[in-house]
Amino acid sequence: MFAAENGLRGDPRLEAISEAIRVVPHFPKQGIMFQDITTLLLDPKAFKDTVDIFVDRYRDMDISVVAGVEARGFMFGPSIALAIGAKFVPLSKPRKLPGKVISEAYELEYGTDCLEMHIGAVQPGERALVIDDLIATGGTFSAAIRLLGTVQA
Repeated sequence: MFAAENGLRGDPRLEAISEAIRVVPHFPKQGIMFQDITTLLLDPKAFKDTVDIFVDRYRDMDISVVAGVEARGFMFGPSIALAIGAKFVPLSKPRKLPGKVISEAYELEYGTDCLEMHIGAVQPGERALVIDDLIATGGTFSAAIRLLGTVQA
């Protein structure tokens, strides 16, 4: 769907990116088909093409914040932020960021977790792009949106 809607249908980069991602059945638990991007990171061309596709899509959308969800969002987010002229804000698991943070709990398909962000990292009115490696139930992404939405003036 994304490829067709964004002029990428038939783009050879997509096939190479897809082939570079390893599928690990039943990880971290039975029934989950884990999309392992660590193999994508081993392929410099596929990794660059992945970042380039994001940059091409978001370059002219007045994004001022790229928020990366730990941990895989940390691998793509900074490169995308730098290329589009935005700041990078990490959304981390609990107790990994020093200083004052705000947090948001969420449910996963196999448990619960929490995201934290530094207080003051995002200002009211800033336009954000959230980077994560996949959306399973949408819990992590929804928590990231709620966390970014708690910004106070």
